[in-house]
Amino acid sequence: MSACQAAPGNTIICRLFAALLFAAALAAQAAPITVSDDRGHRVTLPRPAQRIVSLAPHATEALYAAGLGARLVGAVSYSDYPPEAQAVPRIGSYNNLDMERIAALAPDLVVAWHEGNHPAQLAMLRRLGLTLYISDPRELDGIATTIERLGQLGASAAQAGAAAADYRRTLDELRVRYARQAPVAVFYQIWNRPLMTVNDEHLIGKVITLCGGRNVFGTLDAITPMVSEEAVLQAAPEMIVASGMDESRPEWLDDWRRWQQLPAVRDDNLYFIPPDLLQRHGPRILQGATQLCAQMDEVRARRQR
Repeated sequence: MSACQAAPGNTIICRLFAALLFAAALAAQAAPITVSDDRGHRVTLPRPAQRIVSLAPHATEALYAAGLGARLVGAVSYSDYPPEAQAVPRIGSYNNLDMERIAALAPDLVVAWHEGNHPAQLAMLRRLGLTLYISDPRELDGIATTIERLGQLGASAAQAGAAAADYRRTLDELRVRYARQAPVAVFYQIWNRPLMTVNDEHLIGKVITLCGGRNVFGTLDAITPMVSEEAVLQAAPEMIVASGMDESRPEWLDDWRRWQQLPAVRDDNLYFIPPDLLQRHGPRILQGATQLCAQMDEVRARRQR
């Protein structure tokens, strides 16, 4: 029982106490918020973000996961998940931003993408006085950290924390389940012309490792290297996984069938995962990881036949 409940006659004291609590709450809300972004830059806001612009589809997904979707005033094209994100006004594409439109929206926070946004355009946004948070998770755990940091910037820490905890729980379950599985030699194909893949530093490379796979081009220097058809034949992957551009299986995945000597072709281990689930570095990447891990289980099972 509070002092005010015990002594209801102390009206003035109770009102003063309530006013002090209210003032303390306002002061806490007015305190600057500082976090580090994924590039190690300090990001400071004088108050929780209210008008947010997202410069990448994966950043849009992370913002919704952090409970800040309703505060999005602008997003790039292909920001289509969750479905309500499709109603957010467009501000160009991730590699061709509409700078005037962004400036007119007067955002107090811009969530940018280090790998995808043009550095000159990001520099211009900074010159306009806008506050940027750079999203560039290099580890699977980093996606949960990004969600939490965005939640701090928007004072939605409770929802962001819950989403991050769910993400980490799923990630830990996958790690435990596939920690001792037999390795599978994997070629992950981003595109066909030019023929492109990922190395082990790419987040998709981390997913391959998570599932117990061995990326046949994992040691190459470039994070998204171009490779030759001859190099793929020499690497002899047991499994080929393609992404493409949309929800449908790319026709060029089956072009490998002309090489019957490839183990992946011989054993019919040609797989497709929608690019939104693996090539966007947002919370849904674990959905893509779950699919990839299950596909590797199929490859392992075929060995026993």
